[in-house]
Amino acid sequence: MRRGSWKIRIFIGLAIVAFAFIQKCNNKEENPYTGRTQTINMSPEQEIAIGLQSAPEMAQQHGGLYPDEKLQAFVDAVGNRLVNNSIAQQTPYKYDFHLLADDRTINAFALPGGQCFVTYALFRQLNEAQLAGVLGHEIGHVIGRHSAERIAESTFWQTVTMGASVGADMGDIVGSIGQNTLLTNGRDDELESDELGVLFMIQSGYDPNEMIKVMEILKAAAGPNRVPEFQSTHPDPENRIEKIREAIEKYRNEG
Repeated sequence: MRRGSWKIRIFIGLAIVAFAFIQKCNNKEENPYTGRTQTINMSPEQEIAIGLQSAPEMAQQHGGLYPDEKLQAFVDAVGNRLVNNSIAQQTPYKYDFHLLADDRTINAFALPGGQCFVTYALFRQLNEAQLAGVLGHEIGHVIGRHSAERIAESTFWQTVTMGASVGADMGDIVGSIGQNTLLTNGRDDELESDELGVLFMIQSGYDPNEMIKVMEILKAAAGPNRVPEFQSTHPDPENRIEKIREAIEKYRNEG
């Protein structure tokens, strides 16, 4: 009886894992703006809805919006210039740019569907072209559908982990593999967004070399005790600078 129960568990576990892989294959699609094949399990409309729903909470976590309409209008102008001169204009996403009141955390991020944020702590260290680099990078995350891809990948690994747990008590091992995969993918996202940011800067008339200065600002902000690259979802700024230089050469030559 025990042996039969064990066989049933293995069978159920394998069925769950097989389902996860079939679902992942069925969710493959090519991103029309980057040409990259991705695993996505939601529509652009769902991404927009998630972003709009999450935006107020994200702003609240950073002290709300910065209470200076002129500075907000400046951020909007730079962001819209990037959108209007790039493939971002062709996408179904609704881009909004938010200056956050947080004057301690040096950060910028994007939610699915086009909600882009920059903290005042970072904003005050940037000139216009550098701000364009930051916002261009965040627009790159939206167009790259990186959040949607991470959600789909996370769902896949959760299902595989469940199957491994049911079938052979290997859930912890498979779960750690999944986490490492998501971290690696996160670093790739950053590099793709850097490259798109460079392209958008060039298309909008900004000097893309200012993106390198943004990396130097981020490196200085991290300080000497920054987390080693393999433990972080972000590549080391030094590696990002090297890739940014390659992207500048690539797109300038194309132009």
